[in-house]
Amino acid sequence: MPECSRETESEEAATAAANGRQTVKGNNTSHNIVSLISKIADEHISLVRSFSTCLAVAGVILIARSIKLLTKFQAAREIPARFIERNVRLRGKVHSITEKGIEVEHVPIYLPVLSTLLSKRDVSTSTMLVHLAGVELTPEGQIWLQNTLAPTQVVWLKLISRKDNALNCLVSHNRGSMWGHCMNEEVLKLGLARTAPIVGVQPESRLYWRLHKRLHRAELKAEKKGRGLWKEESPWERTLKAVRDSSIIRMMKTIFKREELYSALDFKRNSDTILTTFFFKRQIGCHRFYKVKI
Repeated sequence: MPECSRETESEEAATAAANGRQTVKGNNTSHNIVSLISKIADEHISLVRSFSTCLAVAGVILIARSIKLLTKFQAAREIPARFIERNVRLRGKVHSITEKGIEVEHVPIYLPVLSTLLSKRDVSTSTMLVHLAGVELTPEGQIWLQNTLAPTQVVWLKLISRKDNALNCLVSHNRGSMWGHCMNEEVLKLGLARTAPIVGVQPESRLYWRLHKRLHRAELKAEKKGRGLWKEESPWERTLKAVRDSSIIRMMKTIFKREELYSALDFKRNSDTILTTFFFKRQIGCHRFYKVKI
């Protein structure tokens, strides 16, 4: 029995020693591979750096192309739906302001290297139609907008919705200051527009009520200060308007117009009579002169 136990112990010791040698050998092999890779990297450090830079640039290009960061949109329909859902801000340049809305050319973000690689050559200049979201302009408001947003003016468009190939946005520009001014709010504060339903946004959504509250607050400021649409007439102006619109004044105007018409007719008759007498006398005088000469 003691001999059997000794044999068993010796076998276990031999097995453990063999496993230890295999482990050490494996560690040495992996260590050698790491050392070899490190040695190659050290010898070709410039190549490794160039390769890493190329991978980084390729990754940035793929990301920029996938999210359309540097893409120039020629029409409203080209803008991805996720941009509108996330209310992304786009930069644009004003071309003109008409009764239909603001004609804006999209100006993408410019990066020196990536913009050159991703931009398309011979891209035609086209504009997108932009409406002020939640705002109904008056004729005076349109004139004010034309005077405020001059051509080539850079603006920022916060996308709210899209309908009939037109964008409904919050339009803002710096106007010489650090902070941007929202045109939607400015035109309401001056009383040159009314709040209107926000097209393309569900009335029960959080976005709708947040924008509606913001625009309604601007409209209330104009109403309290009596600006534009909310300007109240003075008592003297109301009195003059009431007198001017009264039935007695209208009747007197009608009588005066008739008298002026009759006076004009009498003057025309008198002038016709004078001209007829003059030409008749002239004809008689010429006839008498002709007889005397003969």
